[in-house]
Amino acid sequence: MSVTLKSEINHLSINKKRISTTFIIRQWQKNKYVYIMAVPVLLYYIIFHYWPMYGAIIAFKDFSPSKGILGSPWCGFDHFEMFFTSYYIVRLIRNTLLLSIYNIIFSFPAPIILALMLNEVRNKYYKSLVQTISYLPHFISLVVIIGMVLEFTSREGLINDIIAIFGIERIPFMIDTKWFRSVYIASDIWQSVGWNSIIYLAALSNINPNLYEAANIDGAGRWRQMLNVTLPGIAPTVIILLILRIGNLMSVGYEKIILMYNPTIYETADVISSFVYRKGILEMSYSYSTAIGLFNSIINFLLLILANTVSRNVSETSLW
Repeated sequence: MSVTLKSEINHLSINKKRISTTFIIRQWQKNKYVYIMAVPVLLYYIIFHYWPMYGAIIAFKDFSPSKGILGSPWCGFDHFEMFFTSYYIVRLIRNTLLLSIYNIIFSFPAPIILALMLNEVRNKYYKSLVQTISYLPHFISLVVIIGMVLEFTSREGLINDIIAIFGIERIPFMIDTKWFRSVYIASDIWQSVGWNSIIYLAALSNINPNLYEAANIDGAGRWRQMLNVTLPGIAPTVIILLILRIGNLMSVGYEKIILMYNPTIYETADVISSFVYRKGILEMSYSYSTAIGLFNSIINFLLLILANTVSRNVSETSLW
């Protein structure tokens, strides 16, 4: 009896393998061009995103370029302890979190508001003009953008000239610590609001027009239609992008920071990524800067999981 059972199990296993092989061959014949097109994308992620993770182990070593990654001695969590006991840790975490939170409060809703306003515009020429003007800063180099910001906010710049017209004393924006965050967030909105609104405009175009007709028949005005039809229609897109933004709460890009700040405003401008840049590139403390970056990535990963879990339980919209 047992021999017969084993024979049937082996027979089923062989049939299952044949079916799987046949399925894979059919899928390859059906979609081979799609798979071939995906190869460069896979190679990009393997080479530039997954393979460099191997280098993260130098966070636990006293890395020496002459000895290499494997030849450098292990040091355990010494670099992490050095960062946690650093004089700068409170300032770095505070500045990073405040910039990220201000970004979520002010920058994140800006493209949503712009998309909702554009959706209400019926003159297509005016709508195209506004969209084109709002997209332009996205295509300008970051170096040029920051150069314009520094020029506009200088003591003799455009903004201070406008302020002076109203009899207000000129403000040294870029050497006064209390103004850095405002200038950073305002410039971020100016540069990205138009481009980021594209995804919301795409979401708005997918809303069923019959819903607006039904709301109109029920007597709903434009404001009520926006509240009851438009916003629920783009809510899943907003939630997904908000989850991704929260997953980067501890990451503020160093490129813009190092172009904007100077030692006189480090108190409010210095963030974790700029500190990692100074330690890793300028002072060549590779292991120390890698440890800080690894700590940052782990916190972001945990925040992403937390935000996704909360969203799944509250709104039933999540990344996975």
